[in-house]
Amino acid sequence: MPSHALVVKLMIGAALFAPGPLAAQEARPAAAPAAGEWRPLFDGKSLAGWKESDFLGAGRVTVEKGVITIGSGVLTGINWADSALPFPTANYEIRIEAARLKGSDFFAGITFPVRDSFCTWINGGWGGEVVGLSSIDGADASMNETSFARKFELGRWYSLRLRVTPATISAWIDDELVIDVNISKKWIALREGDIDRSIPFGIATYATVAAVRKIEWRPVAAPGPAARQRSRGLRVAADGHGWS
Repeated sequence: MPSHALVVKLMIGAALFAPGPLAAQEARPAAAPAAGEWRPLFDGKSLAGWKESDFLGAGRVTVEKGVITIGSGVLTGINWADSALPFPTANYEIRIEAARLKGSDFFAGITFPVRDSFCTWINGGWGGEVVGLSSIDGADASMNETSFARKFELGRWYSLRLRVTPATISAWIDDELVIDVNISKKWIALREGDIDRSIPFGIATYATVAAVRKIEWRPVAAPGPAARQRSRGLRVAADGHGWS
């Protein structure tokens, strides 16, 4: 049986090497977001990471109480300040919450990268109701197969989600899939004009006041062979022939 003195020594030694309260509270590096987790691009307080887009005749942009207000101008908006994108050019999603506060033209023209080019998702353009992508094979959002009409209520928040893969662009408004276009054999480019000042990633309005309160992105898994084959089958059915 160990002596009393030996037991005391063992207890003191254990106490010396046991982690104390400070060790338990030691700062740890923040965990990296899990694959597929949403990653914020707006801190809710400032335009950190962003800049006002250099549009001629732009309105005022302010940040207050967690909301970016994009004022009314010919074109007014914000775009990512760094030439390096915060996300890849394919296999990603972006999600924005936006509202039209005043005006009758697009309140969320979202310019985003697609492969080696760019495209703009227009919400509420051409008099207030046109939704679509600008541009596909030279046709803008009012003229190509993604174009449709939708009424947007003043002051109502809309969740706008966009997914880009090498073969498709898909878009949701309030979780309703509204655009799903195969771009494998299509020419994607911006509409001619000042919207190129929104690159590499930006949000703009036209003669309209808008509010934005959430901007975030997440990676998505690259489509597997089965998904690519299904996509090709849909193209064949739609076109009546395969691709050469």
